[in-house]
Amino acid sequence: MDTVSFTQMKYGTHKDYAMLQELEHSFRAKTAQRLFNELERQGQDSIEGYRISRLEHSLQSATRAWHEGADDDWIVAALLHDIGDGLAPQNHDSMAAEIIRPFVSEEVTWVIEHHGTFQMIYYAHHLDGWNPNERDQYREHPYYQTAVDFCERWDQNCFDPDYESQPLEFFAPFLERVFARKAYAPEVIKTGGISGLPTVA
Repeated sequence: MDTVSFTQMKYGTHKDYAMLQELEHSFRAKTAQRLFNELERQGQDSIEGYRISRLEHSLQSATRAWHEGADDDWIVAALLHDIGDGLAPQNHDSMAAEIIRPFVSEEVTWVIEHHGTFQMIYYAHHLDGWNPNERDQYREHPYYQTAVDFCERWDQNCFDPDYESQPLEFFAPFLERVFARKAYAPEVIKTGGISGLPTVA
């Protein structure tokens, strides 16, 4: 396999960077598969103490979103919202948001980026020095209610060992579709748009 000629980036040639650009396109095309693999890993290696794995929590979240008629953006966001738990446990929500940011709407990214703060309403009153109303700082934000709804409908209730979630393989096409999009395309990012979660009958 060909390799670059340089040991310092500043000495790279046009040929080096043309080759790397081509290889990077192929690498990026496999992003969905790498995320799928990481989710699989969370089925065996996840935080202890819960009645289900982190993978199962994510599957329940995505399944609930799918049952409610959510679009690909929300289903993939629900599936990946806790993917940072293993590598970035102190800021897992920010990590997940950065993964999806180029490929979903701004509203979806914002909700995932802040869902950790919004979840505190459910448990922080049990912990000394924690503020369950931390999310109040965002009360005037246009995506506030969407974040409230996401946590209530597709996150805090997804720890049920008896819930029948779809298998991970079911969501592979959703991952493939979202991560095949052109990064940061204006029609995808939809800056400033508010759609909210699907209406529940």
